[in-house]
Amino acid sequence: MCARLARSGARTSDRRTWTTCQVRHRVSPQAAAHSRMCRPWRSIGQVFGFSTGDLMFRYIVTRLLFSIPVLLAVLTIVFFVVRVLPGDPATAALGDYASREAVEALREQMGLNDPLIVQYVRFLGDLLRGDLGRSLINGLPVRDQIAYALPFTLQLTIVSVVIGIVLGIPLGVYTAIHRNRMPDYVGRVISLTGLSAPAFYLGILLILLFAIQLRIFPAIGAGDPDDLGSLLYHMALPALTLGLVMTASITRLARSAMLNVLRQDYVRTARAKGLSERIVLLRHALRSALVPIVSLTGVWAAGLVGDSVLTEVVFNRPGLGKMMVNAILQRDYTTLQSVMVIYAAFVVAINLLTDILYGVVDPRVQR
Repeated sequence: MCARLARSGARTSDRRTWTTCQVRHRVSPQAAAHSRMCRPWRSIGQVFGFSTGDLMFRYIVTRLLFSIPVLLAVLTIVFFVVRVLPGDPATAALGDYASREAVEALREQMGLNDPLIVQYVRFLGDLLRGDLGRSLINGLPVRDQIAYALPFTLQLTIVSVVIGIVLGIPLGVYTAIHRNRMPDYVGRVISLTGLSAPAFYLGILLILLFAIQLRIFPAIGAGDPDDLGSLLYHMALPALTLGLVMTASITRLARSAMLNVLRQDYVRTARAKGLSERIVLLRHALRSALVPIVSLTGVWAAGLVGDSVLTEVVFNRPGLGKMMVNAILQRDYTTLQSVMVIYAAFVVAINLLTDILYGVVDPRVQR
């Protein structure tokens, strides 16, 4: 009877039967009421694939709601930062030799003479409609230019993160297992070198070695967007540049986390039970060590967005980073503001995904 009631989720009018179920399974009335209240959350969660409970679904919804004010705050900062930059957008669009009357007329047309609060409300309204304005230099819609450049930046960032994870976690675990031995010393030197070298400097070294001396990979360009092989071939050096920087950080963190976990009592207990070292490391130790790794990997992935700016300039790749640098040099404030908005949304999305993965790896944060 209890199992059928629990599986069906139906309300019973038989008070004695329901009370008997509570007594038999030691379920308090408060717990039974909480279970009935959570059924709507559980039903909605099943629609999105969360079949076992409501905690994960509510955790994701909560993180989504918290991301909205964060994104709004970042957009507000971007709006006011662009407004305090030196120079006048109207003068940048018309040139330094334009007449004062022409500059004033363009400022009125662009709405720059309106109060800041009016400009801010108009800015948010345009964002909601997907209108990013037009470039002050070529007059083309900024949205179309971003739509062309964004895939190159996303591809570079994703491949770099994959390289950092694939190389960093095994290297960190391996050095932790061989602590204070030769593999540990070599791994620590490699990670320290990667942390010390800036991304643009490492990119120049890779160009000198693989593009000029060995002539294995191209030094500049992004390849044919319609040819996957050409994209990967031209992406090799830029992705390796950012991937090695991230590998160094993940290696140090994975080593520290793994050393801390290997000292725990439950690891010694698993070994005392006769479990193989592979099961102890992969099933018990590594899972616990992934919690801080996942948390900080998201932070470093957001940092790669900033490193991609100079990397795209060094390798002369199209992307948001090169687009932003060109907008600064040409004083194209509309394009600069739009690119900064996309970068801000990108970082907020990465942090949101990190929070969700953190909840998957460590279910305790869902409570």
